[in-house]
Amino acid sequence: MSSKLYATFVLDDILLGVEATMVQEVLAHQQLAQIQLAPPEVVGLMNLRGQVVVTLDLRGRLGMPAKAVDPSMVNVVLRTPSGAVSVLVDSVRDVLEVADHDLVVPPVTLSPHMARYVTAVHKLDGELLLLLDAVGVTEPMVLS
Repeated sequence: MSSKLYATFVLDDILLGVEATMVQEVLAHQQLAQIQLAPPEVVGLMNLRGQVVVTLDLRGRLGMPAKAVDPSMVNVVLRTPSGAVSVLVDSVRDVLEVADHDLVVPPVTLSPHMARYVTAVHKLDGELLLLLDAVGVTEPMVLS
């Protein structure tokens, strides 16, 4: 039986996850430099030990209502083929091991924005875990 580890986090009341191997690190809210004329999902750049990292408001990418960035938010830094990208989330949860046979196809009721990036769903007690394509949801935001 094959399984994978997923790092989970929350946006509003939605539990989302990415493969744990994609997560470089999790940081408390960081000071961000603003980028003029950037897409609305790009909230700024952060300095991560000398590396410039784009910070993305995941809500915008997933078609969720905007929320003002506040110091309680958490930066999840993801590794992508083009470099590190940070996504802002409300809170971080656990790392869960999920067997491949426990994953189901995303429901057709997802919004088109969210359906574009949700690859599978895992049913937990009382909630659903929506698994994201971490590369797909961040790739257009990587700056060269």
